[in-house]
Amino acid sequence: MKALPRQRLEALDEQHRRNLGWIARSDSDILVHSSDNPVGYRIPLHCHRHDQLLCAFAGVVLVETERGCWMIPPGHALLIPAQLQHAVEMLSAVDMKSVYLLPGLGDLAGRMLQVLGVTDLARALIGEAIRLRDAAPGTRKAVLVLELLAQEIATLEARPLGLPFPADKRLAALCRTYMTAPAADERLGDWAGKLAMSRRTFTRFFQKETGLSFVAWRQQASLFACLPKLAEGASVTDIAMLAGYDNVAAFTTMFRRRLGTAPRNYMRAATAR
Repeated sequence: MKALPRQRLEALDEQHRRNLGWIARSDSDILVHSSDNPVGYRIPLHCHRHDQLLCAFAGVVLVETERGCWMIPPGHALLIPAQLQHAVEMLSAVDMKSVYLLPGLGDLAGRMLQVLGVTDLARALIGEAIRLRDAAPGTRKAVLVLELLAQEIATLEARPLGLPFPADKRLAALCRTYMTAPAADERLGDWAGKLAMSRRTFTRFFQKETGLSFVAWRQQASLFACLPKLAEGASVTDIAMLAGYDNVAAFTTMFRRRLGTAPRNYMRAATAR
């Protein structure tokens, strides 16, 4: 992954600082924000006084916190509690939308740090709220849109999509490299050798760092890395092979279980947006 030009990086950082200032100064109960971010951009550690629903409308995002790491695929979001330090890394070009809600607004306390599926209604309401952001304060339509959005967020379903990333820097580097070029023939022994570990030691180490087996992590990481390619129109067969599955049926079953829809339906929905 190529480093961003310094001038572009400085412009993105300044834009982020301005956004943080806008959020901090606002006295609104709920705020919305939109940004387009290039692959490789990393928003440094920061926090908000609001709860944040961070949505990936397109692209794949990695959110890092002291409580773990979560990868957010397109069409999904992560609910981040107020005051929690977090960093955001773009693993592809990302169309990111955020909704900021003051703590206590809605019944969200027990749903923090969950990956949620973004419904068509939530997506439409976020888009409309962003369009109306500059409307006169108290505009009836804007108020109604934000109220309905807060209610819709409270109903979003959790998805088993949190992909844990290791804290160990050497292993994390291998995981990031894999995300840029997933391969079905990647072997545990190869990773163990790169870290100068035996297979047995590496197996225990990987499980401790991620909570998953190497094979389970690799398959889910491959799925996340492949989502943008699927949305671009790659065949389900090619995606299944890239994700490490021997047949399309097994891949489709796993895809439906994790994303709530079949690959072809996901592809059609992504293309229609």
